Amino acid sequence: MFFGICFLFFGVSTYAQCAMCRAALTNDANIEQAKAVNDGIVFLMAVPYLLVAVVGYFIYKMRKTKSKAE
Repeated sequence: MFFGICFLFFGVSTYAQCAMCRAALTNDANIEQAKAVNDGIVFLMAVPYLLVAVVGYFIYKMRKTKSKAE
């Protein structure tokens, strides 16, 4: 719980590139392309977490309404 709170309050710049992508994009000429690849990887990482959060919310809402009916 403590680490979750820390991650919410302290923003850290991450570089989510695999070693192969980093080696291919380390040229000074490819800075914009490297940023785009990094943003794409972070986007692909965030989507499953958002989907799990949405499903969890609907399950919570469904259980709450079911408990009110009883």
